[in-house]
Amino acid sequence: MKFPSKEIVERIRKEYPAGTRVQLIQMDDVQAPPIGTKGTVWGVDDTASIMIHWDNGSGLHVVYGEDKCRRISDEKPL
Repeated sequence: MKFPSKEIVERIRKEYPAGTRVQLIQMDDVQAPPIGTKGTVWGVDDTASIMIHWDNGSGLHVVYGEDKCRRISDEKPL
C-alpha cells in the first residue's frame, strides 16, 4: 500500500474535521457497517483514513483510496 502525501492527509483533515457527520457509501470489509450507516468523525490518521464512531456502534475507519463516505452537512450528532 502506498501512503498518501502529507498534502492529501491535510486536505482530508480539513474536509472531515472532528464532529463532521458522514454516511457510508462503500466499504470492502466483512465487518463493515451496512451501506447508508451514519456516523461522526473523531479524527483523520496519518494514512488519511477517516476515523468514525458509527451510529450502530462500529468503529471501523474509512480507508483512503479504498472505502467511501460522504459528508452530511444538514445533520447534528445525536
